[in-house]
Amino acid sequence: MTPRTHRREFLRNAVSLALAAAQSIEGATPEEAARNEGYWRQIRQAFTLDPNIINLNAGTISPAPRHVQETMYRYMELASLQPAYYSDELLIPQVERVRRRLAQTLGCDPEEIAITRNATEALQTVQLGLSLKAGDEVLTTTQDYPSVLNAWKQREARDGVVLKQISFATPPPSPGHLVRAFEAAIGPRTRVITFCQVTYTTGQIFPVKEICAMARSRGIRTIVDGAHAFAQFPFRYSDLGSDFFGSSLHKWLMAPAGTGMLFVRRELIPEVWPLNPPAPGARDNIRKFEASGVGPFAIRSSITDAIDFHESVGVERKAARLRYLRQYWSKRVSPIPGVKLLHADDPLMSCGLGALKLDRVDSNALTAYLIQKHKIHVRARYVPGEFDCIRVTPNIYSTIEELDTFGDAMEAAAKAGLSG
Repeated sequence: MTPRTHRREFLRNAVSLALAAAQSIEGATPEEAARNEGYWRQIRQAFTLDPNIINLNAGTISPAPRHVQETMYRYMELASLQPAYYSDELLIPQVERVRRRLAQTLGCDPEEIAITRNATEALQTVQLGLSLKAGDEVLTTTQDYPSVLNAWKQREARDGVVLKQISFATPPPSPGHLVRAFEAAIGPRTRVITFCQVTYTTGQIFPVKEICAMARSRGIRTIVDGAHAFAQFPFRYSDLGSDFFGSSLHKWLMAPAGTGMLFVRRELIPEVWPLNPPAPGARDNIRKFEASGVGPFAIRSSITDAIDFHESVGVERKAARLRYLRQYWSKRVSPIPGVKLLHADDPLMSCGLGALKLDRVDSNALTAYLIQKHKIHVRARYVPGEFDCIRVTPNIYSTIEELDTFGDAMEAAAKAGLSG
């Protein structure tokens, strides 16, 4: 059996599983399907999971479905037979198919999509590649991702760019509150506004289109960190309107680790210097951002299978399930003495990610307690000078029983009186 035949077989089996499961919810609304535990248990069978650890940290890296893993392994095996030939003749050209599928999913021109290794690489390509002068101001928030903030701090030290960060209530009272916070902070030297579509801390969803439209009306460039947004809930580029957008594909699309993408509005491609110098004549070509030498070609080729699986589950159904899971565990833990939820319940402001703080307990200590005593994996998050929390991120393979176990563990943690 050839590697391509293997790929088709694994894809057919996984997608058939999702489609067969869909028969059990035929005619159901996404919200009704979200509560059908039998359906989601069938979807869970598409993954290879360690049942002895409850994974509530899908926000860092999600496991890829079994057939996506197998596709990656097959391409790696194929490339090992004759690395130079198969890389040049098969794997590198295949990226064009991946580019088209990602563009179709985002709703943009394929000539605006570059394949990267993760959101950090995608975003830093723009951050370090924009032509900014000493005194030019970059406006962002205190809850932007550390690697993004570090890139701006390097430009502060190297180029004299000014980084300005704004705080906002957690959770904010409304999406409009976030628009007004940015608008009020704009100064005469503001050149760039950068922010998370979904924060990595509490899962706060920002009103991207409104912020980007407001910025564009003032001639300000916008960079949107979509690491936690792409494939978590439905949206298209027309719902964003940003100049630049970067995302990791190993989170909610559940592609293999080491896959990401960068969107650059086509007319802005010449404005951005790539991280690595490309061949001459590539100034206005999106592929100039992929000039990094030998790379994980076999990994990139499996992105298409991840998109197929995502579409077979259904993005509306997937988002409804993720919201249902967040609401379920939130209701389970909110009555526990000392627990404070830090995420909004408004569907315009939250989806699958959520966060909580246990009073007088350091979040690193709580994270360690949950994994050591209950084999539950979550992630502690800190915003210096503002708050700390644990971020809770189940995914479509998570079960209600696992969330009940998490609730029991939080009750035990509150009674134990952990010390930081």
